[in-house]
Amino acid sequence: MTPPSWLRILSDGVELHLRIQPRASRTEIAGVMGDALKIRVAAPPVDDAANAALLRFLADRLGCPRSAVGLIRGRSARQKVVKVRDVPPDQVLRQLGPGDN
Repeated sequence: MTPPSWLRILSDGVELHLRIQPRASRTEIAGVMGDALKIRVAAPPVDDAANAALLRFLADRLGCPRSAVGLIRGRSARQKVVKVRDVPPDQVLRQLGPGDN
């Protein structure tokens, strides 16, 4: 399996390269934008609300505990890198891949 450009397989999980659009009408996956998976987040980028909403959305979508999802880079940027531990790459692709909104 060759992973898409937004997914990097690690020994203990995966790393997701994301492009976030805060203050959207709803939280959803919006497809691929360059080398990143685009996610719209309804929360505003104030007091870490958009980051918290993003991590909650990913955990819910992947069916894993919130503690398994962590922000690696991009706390105050639209480009973010998120690590998801202990979730197989094929499950990540099934749950987050474009076309599976």
